Amino acid sequence: MDSGSQELIISNHSEVFQSDLEIVDPGPEIYTNYIDIMPDNDIDEPDDQELQDGSEIMHMGDLDCSTEEILLELGQEINYNQSCRFNINRKNVLDGAFRAFTRKSYDPFKRISVRFSVECGNFEEAVDLGGPRREFLTLLMEAIEKSALLAGPDGRKNLALDSVAFREDRYYLAGKAIAVSMVHGGPSPGFFSSTLFECICNGNVSPTIDDVNDLDLQAKIQKIANAATMDEICQATESITEYLANAGCLRAIKCLGDKDQLVDDILMFQVVNRVHGPLERFREGLTTLGLLEAVVKRKEAFRPLFCSPQQPLTADTLEDLFNIRYSDAGSNRRAEENTAVAFWRDYLLDAEEGNCNCSLEKILMFATGCNVLPAIGLKPQPSIEFLHTPDSTPWSASLREKFPTSNTCINCLRLPLHKDYANFKSNMDFAICNTQGFGQE
Repeated sequence: MDSGSQELIISNHSEVFQSDLEIVDPGPEIYTNYIDIMPDNDIDEPDDQELQDGSEIMHMGDLDCSTEEILLELGQEINYNQSCRFNINRKNVLDGAFRAFTRKSYDPFKRISVRFSVECGNFEEAVDLGGPRREFLTLLMEAIEKSALLAGPDGRKNLALDSVAFREDRYYLAGKAIAVSMVHGGPSPGFFSSTLFECICNGNVSPTIDDVNDLDLQAKIQKIANAATMDEICQATESITEYLANAGCLRAIKCLGDKDQLVDDILMFQVVNRVHGPLERFREGLTTLGLLEAVVKRKEAFRPLFCSPQQPLTADTLEDLFNIRYSDAGSNRRAEENTAVAFWRDYLLDAEEGNCNCSLEKILMFATGCNVLPAIGLKPQPSIEFLHTPDSTPWSASLREKFPTSNTCINCLRLPLHKDYANFKSNMDFAICNTQGFGQE
């Protein structure tokens, strides 16, 4: 969006207005110059209890509750009255995160306070009460998955060997980032291969040929595995003699059955032993906040959080996630709200079926700052309110009441009131699709 249309940007993390720079909650990080499109008299100030760990947890029905309880217990030591600053540019989330993690003042037992910078170099204006943190941790997990630290197909990543990253201790920082995300209310990774998960748990590791990220080497190993005669084995190993010597696997093959042990040894070297140093630093990072110890003790319970991508959101999931705050029954406002709720439910169905510009993930991101449900759920429980106009004439909305607004710090989505579904859908699409991330143009 250009500067002329920036007044329509209406998703916010903590609501501050340009007119008087009034900040809802005077937290430790005071930001200014915020978007003025938000209503200036209907903000629900989150009370202190909502900011404390353990308040109003939205449980994930398909998650083993014991893992949720374990993560909540690990998070009880977090001091929400003190914070560590993260200055983040969305174009390079990993770099900003690693700078913060290596700062001497960083303490994982303190609350994360995120300040995003926009394209022009300015900083977004918000007090981080949870929304920016969730958005940051979501972007951080995506950045780690795509980084040079990992290799392999989506959803089945193994550690890659990067000498520069190892020298800069980025494997340790990546492990720490994952631990911090899971305990501080961000998403779980969900992109580990079974082999990598077993490695971090010190389990029984049995790499497969699919775990080899070098496709040329993978084909050569496959050729050895498929050899049906001694001549075929000799031909298959001859092309990688130097590699076998470096891997400690160069030896005489006395019978056809020896090929299976040879393949196993090659895979163990290529996937596990070759990256032993990075793996140990990665595991050390995962010990942050006591996460790795908990994972090792409940390995199978935690496996889905590390190895299984999040199940796609459904319209029913989002509908059940939000608590609707209605006006009094029988009032004129309640009649308008009933219409808006019907439109909202149809909008979720259209998003699920691909019949609108927004996905369910974008809708969740707009309302809460995260596009997947965190391992410990969302707190406080997401809610829906309505943008009633101050005018007494029904259905007459000013510019600011025509579009949805959100406060991701308290997970509150405010729906516009329209007479017809076409306008409701169009304005929902415009707002959500143009405000993915606070302050973005």
